Amino acid sequence: MSTTNQNTDNLALVSWIWLDHTELPVNSSPVASQSLVSPAASSSFDPFLPIRHWLDGIEINNSTLAHRICRLIPAQCPFERELKLFGRTVLRIPPMCKLNPVYEQVVALRFRAMCYLADDCGEDISQYC
Repeated sequence: MSTTNQNTDNLALVSWIWLDHTELPVNSSPVASQSLVSPAASSSFDPFLPIRHWLDGIEINNSTLAHRICRLIPAQCPFERELKLFGRTVLRIPPMCKLNPVYEQVVALRFRAMCYLADDCGEDISQYC
């Protein structure tokens, strides 16, 4: 095995960045810019934009805060239910979390908190999975 393959086997993604559609290069192809910009980012009026920016801007730099976030934000949607009567499913309530306009930011916040606990604090996060 060559040294270049050994070096690339140990690479890891260390951070995520969010791209704003105004920061994209002017001469980029339309196909590339469509894949980077979500449909919500291209709309002119977004009442949840300040909340999204606030959630994206929360920095996790304290293990107490990270533990609290991981406990408060569930790993799975808590609203999904199946109502059974005599062993038969009578009613199925689908997951409603994805209807939340800030769902992606909340999940990303939980992910950042779990990454902080695992990477910076060296703690076992299996209890939150």
